[in-house]
Amino acid sequence: MTDLFLKYVAIDTQSDDSSTTSPTTEGQTLLANAIARDLLAIGLEDISPDDNGYLMATLPANIATAAPAIGFIAHLDTSPDMSGCNIRPRIINYQGGDIILNPEQNIVMSPLTFPELNDYVGQELIVTDGTTLLGADDKAGIAAIISAMRYFKQHDEIPHGKVRIAFTPDEEIGRGADHFDVEKFGCKWAYTVDGGAVGELEYENFNAAAALVTIKGSNIHPGYAKDKMQNALQSAVYFHDCLPHDQRPENTEKYEGFYHLTAIKGTVEEATLSYIIRDHDHALFEEKKQLMQDIAQKMRAEMHSDIKVDIKDNYYNMREQIEPHKEIIDIAFEAMQMCGVKPIVQPIRGGTDGARLSFMNLPCPNIFGGGLNFHGRYEFLPVQSLEKSRDTIINIVKLTSLQAPRG
Repeated sequence: MTDLFLKYVAIDTQSDDSSTTSPTTEGQTLLANAIARDLLAIGLEDISPDDNGYLMATLPANIATAAPAIGFIAHLDTSPDMSGCNIRPRIINYQGGDIILNPEQNIVMSPLTFPELNDYVGQELIVTDGTTLLGADDKAGIAAIISAMRYFKQHDEIPHGKVRIAFTPDEEIGRGADHFDVEKFGCKWAYTVDGGAVGELEYENFNAAAALVTIKGSNIHPGYAKDKMQNALQSAVYFHDCLPHDQRPENTEKYEGFYHLTAIKGTVEEATLSYIIRDHDHALFEEKKQLMQDIAQKMRAEMHSDIKVDIKDNYYNMREQIEPHKEIIDIAFEAMQMCGVKPIVQPIRGGTDGARLSFMNLPCPNIFGGGLNFHGRYEFLPVQSLEKSRDTIINIVKLTSLQAPRG
């Protein structure tokens, strides 16, 4: 399994939000092709890559009873936040203290900054060289799923129902479910294997929207600008400062939502601000969006600003779709306990493909892949956590084979 992970992270699969293709980058197709070859080698069936970069396959049932067909899903791409090219991972036996990732550039991962390291003393960790991300998000999930399927092919004496697996492109830029064929997948429910630390079990996520604020100004020679100039950049600063300071990501946790300014650019003539808006509570989510419109209206009335706020919803909290099927959470909970993992049920302060898939009639909670510090140079993957992710998948399949048929 570790070898699979190391092979997959060698392929650069960063997604690209500026691209209109699916997948948005060639590397994701290269990875999907490599995975397809591995699935063929272990004996899976119905291996079906499609033109949009989605790859599905089947572990056929080996029991006659009609156990429900279930699925496991991971995504092919890595985050655009940091380079995923020329990743140089290495495995260390962690005995505590600082980890020198890159002595030449003095890049050090310290438990003083990342106290979660203290939970993994005595374990093997896969780390970066400090110049790229690692890609455990979500190649750990890919490796865990494939390893679990290989286990069942090697142990055909273990009864199991039909299992479907899928690998999706462009999850990191919010497009992972855009072309997902739920009918073709053919499952009662599924699990994304896209969580972090060992034990994570999540079925709540943010409601999410993207906002683009466009402000037009009027550029006058600054020496003669009094009562004439409309500086779009100054108006942009004013708009941002009107948003609640305590609702920025750096000031929030747990169920608290936020406004996150992701980009600002412009001139005196025109400025744009890009935001993501997040909240677990749908009413508060709607209030956040309305506040942005209210600020814009105030600026039009009091400052004669030429301002437009365009807001687009991205996904919603999957809790309302999953709670009616609470048994699928119970199965995952028990599966973790069976392999000595303490389940940590918590909300996702983000989103997964499962959030959108749950609203596409595929209830889809999220389980851990084992990695930590995603999207940056300090990302690491404890080997033991990766093994526990695989074992959890195996146990979910075993437990599901005992379930009565469901409508």
